[in-house]
Amino acid sequence: MSNREYQAYLQGALHDGTRSEAHNTHRISQKGTEWLSRLRDLFTALGFKSWMYQEGKSRGVYVLETTAQFLNTEYDPNLLQTGLERIAYVRGYFDAEGGMPQSPGARFYIQFTQKNRVELEKVKAMLEELGIQCGEIHNPSVVADPDYWRFYVLANSHKAFAGLIGSWHPRKDGILKQRMKI
Repeated sequence: MSNREYQAYLQGALHDGTRSEAHNTHRISQKGTEWLSRLRDLFTALGFKSWMYQEGKSRGVYVLETTAQFLNTEYDPNLLQTGLERIAYVRGYFDAEGGMPQSPGARFYIQFTQKNRVELEKVKAMLEELGIQCGEIHNPSVVADPDYWRFYVLANSHKAFAGLIGSWHPRKDGILKQRMKI
């Protein structure tokens, strides 16, 4: 993969993060460290510093913080120049904001969720340009949260999604491989 593809992936993954203006850094937090360790390796490969720490002594939440200057919470993925960069961005976005059932017995689905509907529309459009069929963007419960949006990858596109987009998140990668038999 090229550095631009790694950067595109990290821009997508940043949707699970926040920006600290006071420290001029970006922070991505997760339960556990596996995915964060992979992100740290990507930052290192690109020549940027990052560090990981546990947030609180009794919580299982970990933070990866970086000073990588290319990251931008206002990034527009429509600026990506190649199909491979778009695939990398969507993979990072899925690893940050996507979901699947964790139970092997549950009916399988692939979903994307986000409060920013415009961002979600861009991701859906990129998937559809890649030939992956998606359902409508909808609000699952206006009462619970009127600003929460999601869409599903249609069942007939699950294998195409797993093969083309996939995941670099250890848990999600494992679920895709198990459920899609790849």
